[in-house]
Amino acid sequence: GNMSFSCLEPQVVPVTFLSSSSFLALRGTSGQDEVLVSFQFRTWNKEGLLLSSKLHQSSGGFLLYLSDGRVKINLHKTGRVLSDIAAGAGLNNGQWHSVSLSVKRNRITVRVDNDVTSSAHAFIPLQIYSDVFYFGGCPSSGNISECNTSFGSFQGCMRHISIGNKAVDMISIQQNGLGNFSDLQIDLCGITDRCLPNYCEHGGECSQSWNSFHCNCANTGYKGATCHYPIYEQSCEAYKHRGNTSGFYNIDSDGSGPLGPFLVYCNMTDATWTIIQHNSTNLTRVKSANRENPHTVFFKYSASLDQLQATINLADHCEQELAYYCKKSRFLDKSDGMPLSWWIGRTNETHTYWGGSLPAVQKCACGLEGSCIDSQHYCNCDADRDEWTNDTGFLSYKDHLPVTEIVITDTDRPNSEAAYKLGPLLCRGDRTFWNSASFNTETSYLHFPTFHGEFSADVSFFFKTTASSGVFLENLGIQDFIRIELQSPSEVAFSFDVGNGPSEVIVQSHKSLNDNQWHYVKAERNVKEASLQIDHLPQRSLSAPPDGHIRLQLNSQLFVGGTASRQKGFLGCIRSLRLNGMALDLEERAKITPGVEPGCPGHCSSYGNLCHNGGKCREKYSGFSCDCTFSAYAGPFCKKGKHISAYFWTGTSVTYNFQEYYTLAKNSSSHASSFYADMTLAREAITFAFRTTRTPSLLLYVSSFYKEYLSVILTRNGDLQIRYKLDSHQDPDVFSISFKSMADGQLQHVKINREEETLFVEVNLNERMKFILSSGTEFNAIKSLTLGKILENSDVDEETMKANSQGFVGCLSSVQFNHIAPLKAALHHSSSAPVIVKGRFTESNCGTLTGADSTSSETTHSFADHSGPIDEGKPLANAIRSDSAIIGGVIAVVIFILLCITAIAIRIYKKKGIYSKNEAKGSENEDSAESALKSELSMQNTANENQKEYFF
Repeated sequence: GNMSFSCLEPQVVPVTFLSSSSFLALRGTSGQDEVLVSFQFRTWNKEGLLLSSKLHQSSGGFLLYLSDGRVKINLHKTGRVLSDIAAGAGLNNGQWHSVSLSVKRNRITVRVDNDVTSSAHAFIPLQIYSDVFYFGGCPSSGNISECNTSFGSFQGCMRHISIGNKAVDMISIQQNGLGNFSDLQIDLCGITDRCLPNYCEHGGECSQSWNSFHCNCANTGYKGATCHYPIYEQSCEAYKHRGNTSGFYNIDSDGSGPLGPFLVYCNMTDATWTIIQHNSTNLTRVKSANRENPHTVFFKYSASLDQLQATINLADHCEQELAYYCKKSRFLDKSDGMPLSWWIGRTNETHTYWGGSLPAVQKCACGLEGSCIDSQHYCNCDADRDEWTNDTGFLSYKDHLPVTEIVITDTDRPNSEAAYKLGPLLCRGDRTFWNSASFNTETSYLHFPTFHGEFSADVSFFFKTTASSGVFLENLGIQDFIRIELQSPSEVAFSFDVGNGPSEVIVQSHKSLNDNQWHYVKAERNVKEASLQIDHLPQRSLSAPPDGHIRLQLNSQLFVGGTASRQKGFLGCIRSLRLNGMALDLEERAKITPGVEPGCPGHCSSYGNLCHNGGKCREKYSGFSCDCTFSAYAGPFCKKGKHISAYFWTGTSVTYNFQEYYTLAKNSSSHASSFYADMTLAREAITFAFRTTRTPSLLLYVSSFYKEYLSVILTRNGDLQIRYKLDSHQDPDVFSISFKSMADGQLQHVKINREEETLFVEVNLNERMKFILSSGTEFNAIKSLTLGKILENSDVDEETMKANSQGFVGCLSSVQFNHIAPLKAALHHSSSAPVIVKGRFTESNCGTLTGADSTSSETTHSFADHSGPIDEGKPLANAIRSDSAIIGGVIAVVIFILLCITAIAIRIYKKKGIYSKNEAKGSENEDSAESALKSELSMQNTANENQKEYFF
């Protein structure tokens, strides 16, 4: 029949709208009662005008446009919107989408992608005047009021344009001028996919417009134009030196490298520990395991093995505790020399050394120390005894950590059993954070292999200097280069060239950068922009030119601290240099380079402000530490409130001497004034807490060489009274606070702050009270601070003397006078601090007990409250008191013996009960397994010491 061996496809002629001035004007079908327009489009832009026309017999029109990736139609008349409907979603994805517009009998319909569910309808009160349709925009010469929109012109491609069910021939329009157009590319869709290749790193989501692309970095752990730079610090050490305290933190060990961040616990002590947990931290008991049916356990950590390796490589030291308990279960079969139990590390190698021992030595810690229970064996477990023993210790060889698997095969004999518990991976320090080099001459430099950062490059480091200029680093190519330099004392420049000509980003600081303090520099360059940040100053950025060269091609060595020409070299220190997340070992290279020395002293000049509350910064080769000896606070930065409490008995005295008493000062008031000028105070900040039932009491006393003093007492009725005498010729200022009796045995918190003549007092978080002193504004030549009883001769008022008659009996806690902590000095540093302790004085937790605990604590100490000196004037009463004491003592001894016998009987009964229960249970969950093993070990120890118990 009538057929052809070919299939003629209709010719598709796309049109590209290149710019904001592009448009296509086509004649409509006037005179018809129906308007039908359809076309296909593709674009990356969320907004743009697709189609517009005019209303009949009025000023106004309709607009068919893209808004936030949806097709919308807007019908307006003289500035009034008559209808506004929308259809479709996500139409700016670069794919072809079809749109059809139908107007018939005052009903308007828009359909997207021939989907009924993606269509919209509306009724309009007017007919569409369809003489001319404008696609993509409007001509600039005509009346453009209907195209004057906020979303701009369309940039993208269109095809299959049809008006009134008649396809538009774009080739004829191009050749014959049947329509009007401007800045179009006909017969080609010139859209560019700017997300292919995808320059968004670390899982960033790429989106694009006609001219550029955008990276959404949400939930990636990275930031920047291409999600290149890490949000999180590289280590716990870095968090610590931002002033952070212990807690959970995300760390990114390889910075901007391919490994992502993960969660760890940072224990900020004097050393900074990184703690990484795994999925099996409880004690596990093992029975019935042999070589044919071994017990194998795998440990899964909260980070991947690559992330763990990066963290371990950064650390100064890593360790992991492996506790292994055994009863007739061996590590080694001596008959054939084969291991019966072993563990596997990160590199999948089998290891037969155990906690506390060394690699390649098939021993345990007791074997190295020569302390095994059987000297013929190198592990306690290999003694193969029918009783519980253990080989426990820390594994600390970094290349083998962490433990990923444990295999046990010798628990299938009668009464044979083992148990193990693996602790978290612990890593200390960051060997790259303090890695530094000192450049001593302008011609000295360090050189490293070529820096490869073609599409993304970041450089970060710390520097300190007294020089006014110098090049930090430089890497050259044939034409391309990258350089970071100190151009002036307050200006750092990041310059580079990727083939588009030299570019430069400059950050100016309002403070000098050559102040011999550490300053932080972070520079980044990617295909979209370059940025530079100094310390916490605002980041400066420079956008890359559109459609320019994007690849950075370098081929020379990387020079640090100087340039290839040996000019404009840097004088000073550079520390913690990282390029694309990789740390450069400056110290190792400096050891073999003339004019450069490894390390850089003087960290306290920059980080000393992290030591708070009177803590002193102490220099270390790698970093610094805060000495909290003379601070009432503890922790790595002396910020952690440590409730140091002590119980005072009758006659107890703790005196902290501010300075020694010199006879020179005593003989001449003028000399004294000059000699003690540094100990004249215009303000004091005093905090303490106390608990007592005794009144009157002396809580705190500060003396002066000039007979000035401050005393804080409890009066006979339990009121708090502050007595300031700042003028030796006047009576003291007395301020009483009487909410209720403060000698009620409860913990009372007091804050006293003086600013010259103004005194503020706060008790138990109540409203702060304000008082005015009349005796003076300066506390001159302070001598000492006394807690408890004043033992030296002092010229004080009568009420203070009464309060001092028995001093203070009770609990004092968290005492702080400005930056001095007298209780801490007396309890923890009595040998080095200028403190004198007289009488009975013991550390206690009485400053933290509340409720029932505080009551019991007070009851315990109440025996001492009434153990004052015997009154010699009442012999009869004393005799009665003595007889009563003897009788009471005998009764107390009898009761104590009965209680001891009862306690011993209960203890033995409980142990037997626990032992029988554990034997009956057989297998238990992990939590009860640990307690059961402890019970068995305890029972074993009890059996070994039965003779001692029964003898007692």
